[in-house]
Amino acid sequence: MEGQCCIPAFALPEAKRRVDHTTAYVLSITFMNDYRTLQYLFLMSLLCILVACEIEGGVPPPATPGAMTQSSPESVPLSPTPPRPMGFRIGLMDEPVDLLPYHEDAGDRRITAPISELLFPDPLLALSYSYTTTGVLERVPSFENGDVERALVDVYLDAAGVITTTVTEVISQVQQLSVTYRWNPDLYWSDGVPVTAEDSLFAYELAQQVALGEDAASRLALLESYEVVDAHTTRAVLKPDFTNPFHFVTFWTPLPRHLLADLPVDQIMQSDFAEQPVGYGPYMIERRDRDGIRLRPNPHYAGAPPPADTLTFVFLPGMDALRAAILSGNIDVAVAERTTAEQFAFLDRDRELGVLNIAYTPGPVWEHLDFNLDVPLFQDIRVRQAIAHGINRQAMIDTLFAGHVPLLDSWIVPEQPEAAPADKLTHYAYDPDEARRLLDEAGLVDSDEDGIRERDGEPITLEVLTTEGSTLRTEIAQQFTADMAALGIQVNIRTLSIQDLYDPEGPLFRREFELAQFAWIANPDPGGLALWSCMAVPSAMNNWTGNNFAGWCFREADQAIRTANTSLDPAERQAAYLRQQQLFTQELPVIPLFQRLIVTLSHPTFQGLAPDPTAPITWNIHNWSRS
Repeated sequence: MEGQCCIPAFALPEAKRRVDHTTAYVLSITFMNDYRTLQYLFLMSLLCILVACEIEGGVPPPATPGAMTQSSPESVPLSPTPPRPMGFRIGLMDEPVDLLPYHEDAGDRRITAPISELLFPDPLLALSYSYTTTGVLERVPSFENGDVERALVDVYLDAAGVITTTVTEVISQVQQLSVTYRWNPDLYWSDGVPVTAEDSLFAYELAQQVALGEDAASRLALLESYEVVDAHTTRAVLKPDFTNPFHFVTFWTPLPRHLLADLPVDQIMQSDFAEQPVGYGPYMIERRDRDGIRLRPNPHYAGAPPPADTLTFVFLPGMDALRAAILSGNIDVAVAERTTAEQFAFLDRDRELGVLNIAYTPGPVWEHLDFNLDVPLFQDIRVRQAIAHGINRQAMIDTLFAGHVPLLDSWIVPEQPEAAPADKLTHYAYDPDEARRLLDEAGLVDSDEDGIRERDGEPITLEVLTTEGSTLRTEIAQQFTADMAALGIQVNIRTLSIQDLYDPEGPLFRREFELAQFAWIANPDPGGLALWSCMAVPSAMNNWTGNNFAGWCFREADQAIRTANTSLDPAERQAAYLRQQQLFTQELPVIPLFQRLIVTLSHPTFQGLAPDPTAPITWNIHNWSRS
């Protein structure tokens, strides 16, 4: 799915996570009566478990138990034990299944990238909703440096005027782009074999035979061909009439042909190599076992020497365990994208007292509520506006994230360059009185004074479709239910498993819902064609494809999103995105809620971190140090 990918934007299924036996200990805390004493005992036990797991570079436990952790924001450690100057230790919540540079979806990428980026640095790294070089390519291809070229080519058109490979009597001329990629000739696999253009071509050939994930599938769909020019140069030839400002990300991250060519292609993604691959980055895998993943420097890496002799990744079941491990000196850095509301009081206090460095980063995962515009009730814009005014989104943010993320007004998040200025958009502040006025005006009234409004004599009940097993979604549903009840609207929540919700034959794609609450992930390219164009409304006519689940087909907005996705003129593209967002907020097919929060913790002696919404925490590891 282009631009912003439809994903289950929380945990992977249980089979894709390896969580140690501390999980049961964490859960038991909630059932203890003497909270202060028993949390202390829990964290002491957790420290013993961490030591027993032999986390590389760990330090002895503090002599004073109170220096480890505490049970309330008012009682925090004032002098955590400093780590020993041995390698860096990073704590994460989810362990990836494989460590390849090709990911199943955007959610898989976020779990895997902190490690895979060190083994296979991305040729063009997504950083702060843009792209930057990593030294894998000699330069970013562009029209200016001659690496992107366009030519006029003849194409056949079918009866509908669409380009076809079938010979017809109608011939037209269209633009065709080609992109040249110049690979760094000093790249070596960690086994000492040079990286060549053939390794990039091998990845392309592999993607034609087996599924390498959503991103790979999207790239394949754009390409007419991908070829080797010389030992360190490849060229992508895009399909005719495809123009997009992000045409330069049609490269194929190399995979070692010399190690994988003889493996059956259908076994590569599940092979031992996938779990412990040979890469070309600054680090290589030393070992992978139940205690975590340990990396050491790649002796054949030609870039700047990495800053630590070892990197150890450990996987802990939640924020409490990560926080305790840093306070005890057993890890240096931790990243969490799932933090409970209760934990922010501890974290904010830790930061205030300087016992932990904590960074809050609004992430690319953003939650939203979609109307099904085929439902007659929602075809009245006053009803949609009333619901938007009636949702206390700020209360959701305060409850879930202690106010550390902003309200969203548009589907393009504020950090993206294409985000419209706030004063150019229509806003829906929390205003239950205005919501009631709009509902009255739309003819939805409580005629029998039972607290429930009616339409044509029938009580108004809304059904919200969302995912099961998510604390965050449960909190959103509870807040929404209470907010609507205050307006006189009853809400029923219908939950499905992740797999069932996103099933191509499920209620989202078949548009068999009234309201749906789920998430998208923002990318450097906002895209939007598969989200908001008329052709992206799933239906029997297009075989239920596209992600315009609201069914919003507005001619001017459709033209604007097409222009935004195809123009190579930056000014024209920006103007088109602005106009589309203005129409989006006026018409309100979807109510944006908020971005999910990324929390980064580090020991006070640790320096150089630069948390980013789109790049993995390890993206600037060469700047890391410990004082």
